[in-house]
Amino acid sequence: MSVHPNSKDSALRQRAANVIPGGMYGHQSIGRLPDGYPQFFSRADGCRLWDADGNELIDYMCAYGPNLLGYHHAQVEDAAARQQALGDALTGPSEVMVTYAERLVDTISHADWAMFTKNGADSTSSCIQIARAYTGKNKILIAEGSYHGANFWSTPRPSGVPDDDRKHLIRYQYNDLASLDAAVAEAGDDFAGIFATAYKHDAFVANESVDPAFARHCRKLADRHDAVLMVDDVRAGFRMAHNGSWSSVGVEPDLSSWGKVLANGHPISAHLGNTRMREAAESIFITGSYWFAAVPMAAGLAVLDVLEEKDVVSHVTQMGEMLRSGLAEQAQRYGFDLVQSGPAQMPQVLFANDPDRVLGDAWCLECLKRGVYFHPWHNMFLSLAHQPDDIERTLDAADSAFKALQSLRSPTQG
Repeated sequence: MSVHPNSKDSALRQRAANVIPGGMYGHQSIGRLPDGYPQFFSRADGCRLWDADGNELIDYMCAYGPNLLGYHHAQVEDAAARQQALGDALTGPSEVMVTYAERLVDTISHADWAMFTKNGADSTSSCIQIARAYTGKNKILIAEGSYHGANFWSTPRPSGVPDDDRKHLIRYQYNDLASLDAAVAEAGDDFAGIFATAYKHDAFVANESVDPAFARHCRKLADRHDAVLMVDDVRAGFRMAHNGSWSSVGVEPDLSSWGKVLANGHPISAHLGNTRMREAAESIFITGSYWFAAVPMAAGLAVLDVLEEKDVVSHVTQMGEMLRSGLAEQAQRYGFDLVQSGPAQMPQVLFANDPDRVLGDAWCLECLKRGVYFHPWHNMFLSLAHQPDDIERTLDAADSAFKALQSLRSPTQG
């Protein structure tokens, strides 16, 4: 699986380096992945990817989340094709926009209205704008290490970003009630809202489920100060629950941001809000040339149809638990201390006592060589297309990878 000098992937990297800064950018740059990972892919189907050199891989990233139902899901693609034949980006929106908004409002319990964008960062930023419009205040509380998109206020690599773009952000520690209280106190009379992720899914460190007491405390503080509670469901929406992700702990936000899975790979995101937020949402100006395009909305409606027909959340959870239990057994058998965290359907796999990710990188690369695309430090994603035989094939590859890894075991692990 290593990239040879004469491989197609290598040639594409050389061409890209001439016309794209850094050769590639953003979260799909492989600059922080082990040497040997492919940068370019030629096609995908179900839960399979083929890289530019034709190597077939069982994919556990699902394009970093969008493909909830699997690549090229027939029901979704048929709906998109029917709408494409009628029109996509038009001078005004199509009826499908109203229908899609109605369906989302019917599906998500806290939502009384919906607005559409293209990227998760568009919608998280819009939520902040609405919160500030509603309160007339500025300070937004966000968790230390959390990621809400690559806009100026939230990008993890703030080169070229003035400090003023972040001066109204106050950090708290996720699931830490005292830390949250301190952040509210620091905001004082300028407290506009709390932004929280569905669960703690920071890169490089073990993920963490939301503590119900923390979620309830967020709601209580927002209510006490007439501030706005926002939940970023861009990554977890429809994988953790058919409703909003915090519905499982009995807490409803005022605003939520959605993306990735909404249209199974077709480009659309959304932010949803309750009646209290409606007037503020009407007061702001946000727009984009492609935000009203009809094809992704038709695809989104088809996704909602599938979610009503099939228990997708249960399926991806079952597949994730099958994978997790198999990896745990293998790691124990080979004497490795594996740290598996996050929801089973969005697993993160790390190695204990591996601060420089030597073992994790090597193991993921060994899996890649055997036809499985794992990520060594980011949470991964299961889809409806992943079936038991895919998990079994994955575990066969992982077993061989653990065996190959034994020669790299550090003294602290064996």
